[in-house]
Amino acid sequence: MSIWNDKAGGRSLRLTACAASALLGCSVLAMPRQSFGQSLTSTQATTTTAQSANPDPYGASSTDGEIAPGSSAKSKTTKTAASTASDTADAPLNPRLRLDGTDTLTTGSILDDDMRRINTRDSSVDNVNVKQRADRDDPQGIQLGSFTLRPSVNQSINVEDERTGSTDDKRTYLQTDLRSTLTSDWSRHQLTITGDGLWQRNLSGTGEEQPNVDINADLRLDLPSETTAHVTAGYQFFREDTDDPNAISGAAKQSGVNQFDGGLSVERDFGILRGTTALALTRTIYSDAELSDGSTVTLSDRNQTAGVLRGRIGYELSPALIPFVEADLGRTIYDDKFDSSGYQRSGQSYGGKAGIELDLGEKLKGELGIGYQQTNFDDSRLASIGSPTIDGNIAWSPQRGTNVNIGLSTSVQPSTTAGDSGYVAYQLTETITHEMTDDLVAKLTGGTIWRDYPSNSTFDDETVYDAAAGLTWSVNRYLDLTGNVGYELTSRKSGDDTRQLRAGLGLTVKR
Repeated sequence: MSIWNDKAGGRSLRLTACAASALLGCSVLAMPRQSFGQSLTSTQATTTTAQSANPDPYGASSTDGEIAPGSSAKSKTTKTAASTASDTADAPLNPRLRLDGTDTLTTGSILDDDMRRINTRDSSVDNVNVKQRADRDDPQGIQLGSFTLRPSVNQSINVEDERTGSTDDKRTYLQTDLRSTLTSDWSRHQLTITGDGLWQRNLSGTGEEQPNVDINADLRLDLPSETTAHVTAGYQFFREDTDDPNAISGAAKQSGVNQFDGGLSVERDFGILRGTTALALTRTIYSDAELSDGSTVTLSDRNQTAGVLRGRIGYELSPALIPFVEADLGRTIYDDKFDSSGYQRSGQSYGGKAGIELDLGEKLKGELGIGYQQTNFDDSRLASIGSPTIDGNIAWSPQRGTNVNIGLSTSVQPSTTAGDSGYVAYQLTETITHEMTDDLVAKLTGGTIWRDYPSNSTFDDETVYDAAAGLTWSVNRYLDLTGNVGYELTSRKSGDDTRQLRAGLGLTVKR
């Protein structure tokens, strides 16, 4: 007889099974409640940490669902130790050295989704994109393997009026501007190549056409032990301006200048100390100038090779404040030992400066240095040039959609006039961009150059003032309508001043 047919035995087994089932159900119901409580506490802690670590610089609410460009939901939720280390390493240490004394300011941004990546994405200073319409976003570029190409072409028609004393030159010309950026998308290291080209063709009137080509490459190598290296190369072509002190007087076409650049810099973080060593080389070649009668003037005696070795060390008072001292040593060698006037223009330079680097996040960063520069020439008949220097750059975003960039530089420019050593050029530039609407951006530029000649020079000091305003209307993400107007004044202590007024209207196609 089966045990399930026995009433007493069956009743006993059924009671035992029910009791076991009830006990098992209670334990199962109790466990999720405890896990849910732990999960809720962990989520609240993570959210609080993320909000305190990544506040909106404008005080925007964190509940509106906006995510800053270059970030994602994952990168906005948490900030790891790797991200903090990268932000500190992005402080502007001027890894890229230029022989004219100017520095490149690098702004940082949020890391990519893969936290092992250290490449930063392009962003504005305030790291906030005010455009809300998807069809007005910037084009995404062209994907070429592990590279992204972003080209653009601007075609404009312009008018220009230049007056020097009783001489008045007017012209109408077409201008084509080409710009392209090629950026790598690697997990480590980064290669960036930028190219700019400008071509002009006169339609009517007189006035010299001013072509320009500028190509630069920067390979960043992320090395062990908090070390970063930059390998740079570049090429630039431009035609010497008729207002340049070294230009050929009365020339129908000034000399074309070919400039080749190369450089290597290494940065190392030693805890509270930061060191940078950089070497830059420049090769400059001048073509012949053409006179109005068809003859030419050979300027090969100005061909030269220059090199500058620079060292800097900074002390980190805080991640936002780093005082530094810097020293440089340079040498310039001309192809011809003597120029056309019989002077030896080769020489050496040395200088130093002290300053401070400032990094207050997305709102304000830059640096300012004050020092002294001395340039000596191989020819004893050429007087040495010594001058105080002031160099710096500031990137400031006072409010969302508004960016201000200010640059200061000091350089010693050699002369081609017999008996003259050269002059010191102090330059101030300023650029202000403001997004008036989602589709309309206004831009103001201004600057001044003070050319300070030695007291024994045959030339007098002169000052150049430049101001321009422009508007860009985004028809769509691939097409912009541009307009600009500018004014330039060259003021001389002796001789006639030069005034130039220009205006243009153009169309930009970008991808």
